[in-house]
Amino acid sequence: MKRLSAPSRPLALVDRLLSTLWFLPATLVALAVGLAVGLVELDARLTVDLGARLPRLFGAGAEGSRGMLQAIAGSMITVAGLTFSITMVTLTLASSQYSPRMLRTFKRDRFNQVVLGTFLGAFAYCLVVLRTVRGGDEGQFVPSLAVLFAFFLALAGVVLLIVFIDHVASSIQVATILTNLRRETDEVVEALFPDADEPDDPGGAGGPPATPDLAWHAVPARRSGYVQHADFERLAGLARARDVVVRLERGVGDFVVARGALAYVGGAPPDADLCRALGGCFEVHDHRTIEQDAAFGLQVLVDIALKALSPGVNDTTTAGDALLHVTAVLANLAGRRVETPHRFDGGVARVLAREVDFARFVALAFGPLRRNAAGNVTVLRGLIEALGEVAHFTRNARRRRALLHELELICGTVSASVQAAEDREALEACARAVRLRLRPPPQGSEHPLR
Repeated sequence: MKRLSAPSRPLALVDRLLSTLWFLPATLVALAVGLAVGLVELDARLTVDLGARLPRLFGAGAEGSRGMLQAIAGSMITVAGLTFSITMVTLTLASSQYSPRMLRTFKRDRFNQVVLGTFLGAFAYCLVVLRTVRGGDEGQFVPSLAVLFAFFLALAGVVLLIVFIDHVASSIQVATILTNLRRETDEVVEALFPDADEPDDPGGAGGPPATPDLAWHAVPARRSGYVQHADFERLAGLARARDVVVRLERGVGDFVVARGALAYVGGAPPDADLCRALGGCFEVHDHRTIEQDAAFGLQVLVDIALKALSPGVNDTTTAGDALLHVTAVLANLAGRRVETPHRFDGGVARVLAREVDFARFVALAFGPLRRNAAGNVTVLRGLIEALGEVAHFTRNARRRRALLHELELICGTVSASVQAAEDREALEACARAVRLRLRPPPQGSEHPLR
């Protein structure tokens, strides 16, 4: 069995730090302070009087340098506050208009973090340089290089502010949000499921491998939260070293309760050290992330469509746009082998993970939309056509049956909720055409992904 690709634990930690709103700005502030100290020291060691050599560039005196540094520092901290306010307004708007889970996407926006860090860094830089400027009875010292660089920082801040405003205006457009979410989800799908599916492949739904009758002992979770990351290789190594079998009770994206069963050990009862080591193979936090959880990216796209269908918003166009991106993600999944990450050692099962099934993704994508689109002819037609589009990307009989099952559920919603006979007949005709597409393709037919 192929092994799933997944980010290593150090890379996952780095990505989590970069996804916080404070880490990158704090790093830029620290770099700015270090740069200020370095330039001031360089100025102190120079034997050439830059102010006398190039007076138009470095000729500012102590009072002029102080005034410019104070002006830049004041303006930078003001603009930093404005930037933070705009970011918070954007987060609030995205949360209320699209989905609360959109907050994570905006927090991860590197450009917003760089802009905030640049303004705060320029402020800190000016403060460090300002305290070194001396004049009159204090002894003349003006760090000309450091003061000139502060001037360039101010110009860069003006440019960044203009670009930032344009970036925020673009980032809250629904088309941009949906595209970014779909691309990120596709990247996770390609990393987790890199292999092409085969027509006779069960698609990872064949159940876990058979194991001897074992006594199963629970491994308790140390805290409540969502499982963000599972280190399957480390789990397999621990199971092999102790000659046990580990069966996961919670998978990536699942919620676990403190002291609840996170996994089970088959064989000898685990001691405290083994329980602690097995628990350390999982990262449990307060929210879900997408890095090992393709279903979460799909869930956010569906959430945006559901928000658009809510009575308070009633935006069928946005729901249709979100459905198109959901269809693209499912089409990407349909042509891949969605396998369960079991781990073996010499043919002996060591780690039994929770089952991954293409039908689960289909139900996640279309079930909530079907239930909330009752009577909405446009969205119901979009759901039916989406099933036909996904069918083009798989020759797997089991997956086609899952799509056909969802089609019949949608047809039931159409019959029960669409009152106009003309609309109902048009949707039924569309469904009949999709049923023909969902029939098993003839042997030897060309697959679009081949």
